[in-house]
Amino acid sequence: MSIFAFVKEAGVKLWESLVGQEAQAAESLKEHVAKVGLGNPNIEVSVEGDKVTARGEVASQEEKEKILLVLGNVAGVGEVDDQIGVVTPALAARFVTVKKGDTLSAIAKIEYGNANAYMKIFEANKPMLGHPDKIYPGQVLRIPE
Repeated sequence: MSIFAFVKEAGVKLWESLVGQEAQAAESLKEHVAKVGLGNPNIEVSVEGDKVTARGEVASQEEKEKILLVLGNVAGVGEVDDQIGVVTPALAARFVTVKKGDTLSAIAKIEYGNANAYMKIFEANKPMLGHPDKIYPGQVLRIPE
């Protein structure tokens, strides 16, 4: 397991402040995972400061990575401690942080050498992304092989 770093100031805004609100923040994060379309995975979430810890077991590496991204791409979260096991292990995807001016096509050109491969990145980040043009600086995305 490992710790993933995120841009604390970027992401979906679920709360005004985490100070003294860790238990409510943990519940909000679990609800957020369900709302973006990942269902109700068998995980527990805890919050300490700007660090989120996710524990449990999921069916696939892809599901695990998407859960970690949903938890980390929230304003106020600086890191996610991955304590999630996978029933069917697979190779982990790479991750990139979106920079100002980036598009999925530009990221695909860098990562795959082909700007037209942007849909591969888009599909790998569904349901967190609803449209290929809706990315923002600081957001972390999965880059599948």
